[in-house]
Amino acid sequence: MARTIPSTTLSSTGETIPILGFGTADYPFSSDNEAVKESVLHAIELGCRHFDTAAIYQSEVSLGRAIAEALRLGLIKSRDELFITSKLWANHAHRELVLPALKNSLKNLGIKYLDLYLIHFPVSLKLGTGFPFKPDDILQLDYEAVWEAMEECQKLGLTKSIGVSNFSCKKLETLLVTVKIPPAVNQVEMNPVWQQKKLREFCKKKGIHITAYSPLGAKGTAFASNRIFESEVLKEIATAKGKTVAQVSLRWVYEQGVSLLVKSFNKERMKENLDIFDWELTAEEVQKIEQIPQCKISRAEQFVSEEGPFKSLEMIWDGEI
Repeated sequence: MARTIPSTTLSSTGETIPILGFGTADYPFSSDNEAVKESVLHAIELGCRHFDTAAIYQSEVSLGRAIAEALRLGLIKSRDELFITSKLWANHAHRELVLPALKNSLKNLGIKYLDLYLIHFPVSLKLGTGFPFKPDDILQLDYEAVWEAMEECQKLGLTKSIGVSNFSCKKLETLLVTVKIPPAVNQVEMNPVWQQKKLREFCKKKGIHITAYSPLGAKGTAFASNRIFESEVLKEIATAKGKTVAQVSLRWVYEQGVSLLVKSFNKERMKENLDIFDWELTAEEVQKIEQIPQCKISRAEQFVSEEGPFKSLEMIWDGEI
């Protein structure tokens, strides 16, 4: 039976975003991924309505096929029932390329608008750069110019909301100086072993909603870690509550007032990941989780280069690492 997933309102646009979404980054990336399509269809059957993709994931076409199939099967009555997020990759993070990039994403997805379009990372790459890229391909992001183009996308109705991903407090401050439409969302890594307290407080003050990616430690990605599943604190809480470590981790993220993205192509785990809304952690359990040693998993070392804008990891994350 399909679950009803709660939503929250984005303060900058008034649009609603489902609290729990389904990620489609399947590494290694592939443009024709049947597993993505089938998993999205199953997620829709289970009640999931928020789906996250990106140009760099090469999953837009597979997600689009799943949306079309869900409509054909009557799993949803219209595309409007879904919340679709995609992201501008760095090689198109140039003023004149933002709108064409969004139009290409819409073409891949087979839909007329996105619910949310994000700058994937606070950096640009030289035009035509592929993936992986070379150190001398990395360029400084022109925050003002690229964001103006993002604002134009929203004004044209091609996306209902715009936002960013992987932005630190300092980079958000740089962006906010010139914006006419503030970012609705900052999508960042967040989980019990990387809790993002400083960033969460900053975004709350600025009215920017946080969506957490890798709430289970990025399993199944290029930078996977087992730190969450090896945490004795999380294992003890899970045993005491009759829940899994994954459920405890997801519940903790949910209780921080953010939305979150999960990704599993295993049907039982997909169902399990949705079972986090009708129970809660105690104050004592939350306190124990807050004491877990912190370690960022997705560090973006590929953007560190003596020739580029980021000479060190400290410069990418502005000390938030």
